[in-house]
Amino acid sequence: MNFLRNPEIRGSLWLYLAAGAVFCGAGYFMQPRFGLLMAAACLSFALLHYALTYRRYCRLQQLAREIDHILYDCSRFDLSRFAEGELSILHSEIYKMTVRLREQADALKKDKVYLADSIADISHQIRTPLTSIHLLLSFLSEEDLPRERRMQLCREVNGLLNRIDWLITALLKISRLDAGTVQMERGQVRVADVVRQAAQTVAISMELKGQTLLAEEVGEETFLGDPVWTAEAVGNIFKNCMEHTPEEGSITVRAKESGVFTQIEISDSGPGIVPEDIPHLFERFYRGENAGEGSIGIGLALAKSIVTAQGGTIKAANGHGGGAVFTIRFYKSTV
Repeated sequence: MNFLRNPEIRGSLWLYLAAGAVFCGAGYFMQPRFGLLMAAACLSFALLHYALTYRRYCRLQQLAREIDHILYDCSRFDLSRFAEGELSILHSEIYKMTVRLREQADALKKDKVYLADSIADISHQIRTPLTSIHLLLSFLSEEDLPRERRMQLCREVNGLLNRIDWLITALLKISRLDAGTVQMERGQVRVADVVRQAAQTVAISMELKGQTLLAEEVGEETFLGDPVWTAEAVGNIFKNCMEHTPEEGSITVRAKESGVFTQIEISDSGPGIVPEDIPHLFERFYRGENAGEGSIGIGLALAKSIVTAQGGTIKAANGHGGGAVFTIRFYKSTV
């Protein structure tokens, strides 16, 4: 370490030399032995001062090297030996900085992995219907194609395009929720209104399959939240239940309000959930063992993001009499 490269050291050295020369000159003028005594005292004081300063700068240089190891080598070290005098404050701040840097590095690493996996999943989900669309368009280009067959192919293309549109829309909604850019309303919402609005999104599909939606115990229950986004979440659960419920089956909605929470329970008459799938059911792009052919695995993930963004909880289980049961709870206050 070049000790004299520090400007404050050079400045203080010139100041000591000037002050020492003045005091030694004044002492020598009074009496020569006083001048020699003053010179010895000034020299001893200067040597002691710069020895202690040199030691402190060596420790600071060591601290700087070890901080560099933290930033580039991810090594760990004990900062407790630097906890003395003014270095104790520096020790505390550096310790907090290293913890924050490690947390941010771990979070960035996880985000990179998650982003790579998400991009791969999105590419796969979009590529599959696009491949089918290209194949169907090649069939449609045939000149002698019967009208009935052409109409059937057009309906299939339209269905695939709707699937892509729904996927992109759902992904945009999830990204907005993750980024925290969605402004959720906080007002009194009637469960019956949410169920009614959500049911409209699956009404036609359920009618084609001969399924019924039963709101058995839905009365005047209310909760504090956003009606539009909550209807989006409930609608996605309805859609999932509809896909896993056989024809002529039913989806049942029950609501319950207490002094602690308002609960919305949605159950179906399908085969239920495979126990191994339950812990992963709300993960994005997860398709369970009984997933339908057109299932993407993002609807339940979107539902969970919406519910949790409002401070609620959502869980899935199997009913005692069979079928899947989804339970949403909105709490009266933070618990």
